[in-house]
Amino acid sequence: MSSPSYHTNSLCKYLVILGTVPVFFTLVFFNQTYTISKSFYGSIFTIKCQERLSQPKETATNLSHLMFVLVGSPHTWKNRRTYVESWWRPNVTRGNIFLDVEPSEELLPWSPSFPPFRVSEDVKKLRFYPKLVKPSHTRFYRAILETYKLKDEGVRWYVTGDDDSLFFVDNLVDVLSKYDHTKKHYIGMNSETIKSNFFFSFEMGFGGAGYALSYALVEDLVVKLDECVEKYHFIWAVDQIQSLCLADLGVDLTLEKGFHQIDLYGDISGFLSSQPTAPHVSLHHFDTVSPLFPGMNRPGSVIHIMKAANVDQSRMLQQSICHVRASNWTFSVSWGYSVHIYEKIFPRSHLKLPIETFRPWIGGRYPVYMFNTRPLSQDPCEAPHWFFFDSIEKENQGVVTSYTRKFPRNMTSCSFSGNISADPIASIRVFSPINPRQERKAECCDVDYEGDVASIRLRDCRRNEIIA
Repeated sequence: MSSPSYHTNSLCKYLVILGTVPVFFTLVFFNQTYTISKSFYGSIFTIKCQERLSQPKETATNLSHLMFVLVGSPHTWKNRRTYVESWWRPNVTRGNIFLDVEPSEELLPWSPSFPPFRVSEDVKKLRFYPKLVKPSHTRFYRAILETYKLKDEGVRWYVTGDDDSLFFVDNLVDVLSKYDHTKKHYIGMNSETIKSNFFFSFEMGFGGAGYALSYALVEDLVVKLDECVEKYHFIWAVDQIQSLCLADLGVDLTLEKGFHQIDLYGDISGFLSSQPTAPHVSLHHFDTVSPLFPGMNRPGSVIHIMKAANVDQSRMLQQSICHVRASNWTFSVSWGYSVHIYEKIFPRSHLKLPIETFRPWIGGRYPVYMFNTRPLSQDPCEAPHWFFFDSIEKENQGVVTSYTRKFPRNMTSCSFSGNISADPIASIRVFSPINPRQERKAECCDVDYEGDVASIRLRDCRRNEIIA
């Protein structure tokens, strides 16, 4: 996408040229007074455009332009610090984690691999403190104001998060670079569950998933932030207050599907195995879901998934589907996380629906999710063989991710496949290009297998290629 400054510069070039025409015309055909008047105003316009053209071209948004505003507590940091430490890049990422009190001796000295900590201002000193329904959430919200007051240079975006938020920062930069930080933008995503959105707001960016505010927006917000908190003192959810305050400033939420609140319980492997093509930006709520990988604890599984993310975030959790028609098999790759083998040919339109291995944050009658799902099935033609990410390496100008079977499927083979069972496959190797994925659309793939190992090669889809 062309930057707004590019179009502005182009417009100026044309207008400067066109602006000289009436000035020349008046010099020849009209009296001196009129000429001076028109020349004067034409010169002002010309000078302004020339000043614009003479300004240095603004650099593309990069990680140094993002300021992370994280909130937490020493009481939870001991168990959650691995989540933040896994994605934080010391001396590269910028930001702070705001704590309610000073860290205990157990947490000191504060590790340089953590974000710097700051103790939040005491909300009890606020004039309207007695009105507040949830003072601790006011502390969370005011972290944006406290960060802005630090006056750090070069900030284009403020990104909120919790101490159990996991960010894929390269993808976050990719997403935010689409937007003009000099304009007012509020970018995030709502919950995965209908009831969470209903109880809070469908127009709200959920803060655990993270949301991004442009500098131009924060500049206006901080002036009215405390006033707005007082106005909405009866609302306890900080993210809801944020959405209301921004709405009153005339700014609504822009949805980006890569932010994930994870208002889910249990095993989310079915969810992570069928993700949209949008760059994957965040995960949240690790303490309420099962470890991401079988046989690992929660911190270990986060460290493990970041092994792939640290090599190629552009493909992280991106789904690619290919077929072995001689065996009637379908392979579905969720890069850096899992591979499924189905003993039947399925189109992408079916496999892009997540398998409902998970439960909603708030139960009740269906529908409960903001997306369509597939049920867990005991039908051998519907149920996949599951393989999970094991290792990653660079090889021959490419990247190789390996996936292994963690548990047997314990089913007969699908009759549609001609009784060709995928049970003998023990591991899968996925070869991807060294270059990042450039376009926000699914990649295609080719697969072959020999013995107990299958090999998949990702590639651009051919023109008019049908993934079915």
